[in-house]
Amino acid sequence: MNIFDRLIDPLLEREGGYVDHPADPGGATNYGITERVARRHGYRGHMRDLPRAVAKHIYAVDYWDGPGFAAVAEHSEAIAEELFDTGVNMGVGVASAFLQRALNGFNQQKRLYADIREDGNIGPRTIETLKLYLSKRDHRAEKVMLAALNGFQVERYFVIAEGRSSSEDFLYGWIAGRVAA
Repeated sequence: MNIFDRLIDPLLEREGGYVDHPADPGGATNYGITERVARRHGYRGHMRDLPRAVAKHIYAVDYWDGPGFAAVAEHSEAIAEELFDTGVNMGVGVASAFLQRALNGFNQQKRLYADIREDGNIGPRTIETLKLYLSKRDHRAEKVMLAALNGFQVERYFVIAEGRSSSEDFLYGWIAGRVAA
C-alpha cells in the first residue's frame, strides 16, 4: 500500500461528511471538499451526495500529487503526511511555504545549503534542499521539522481566528484535531 492510500481514508474520516456551517467561508463541503473545488473537477451534483471516490480523486490530484507531497514522501513520509493534512486544511501553497520557510531557517546561515524561494511551490530545488537538510542534520531532523511545521500551523490558526471572529468557533477544534491529535 502506498502512503497516499494509507492516509486518505483516515483523512476522509477526520474531514467528515456533508457540512454547510454558516461561519465557514468555504461554504458547503463534503469530505472536506468545497463545492468550488468539486465543480472545478466536474462534479455537478449536490454536495451532500459527493461520492467518496470523487473526493479521493480530488485529494490525490490537488492535495498530494499536484503540490509535490508525493515527492516529499520519497524522503520523509512523516513530513509528507504533515504537509498533506495542513494542505487540506489551509491550502497546499501554505503548507509548501511552511516547509520552505523551515528549510531556510534551519540552514545555519547558508552553511548547510542555499536558501530557496518561499513561493509555496515544491519543485526540484525544494526536494533537493529537503534531502540536504535530512542528511546534514542529526537523527532528530524529521522530528524538529514536524515541530516547526506544527508551530507555523498553530500560529496561522490564531491569526485567522483573530482576524475573523467567526473563525473562533473552529480554533480549538483545528488545533485539537490537526496538531494535538
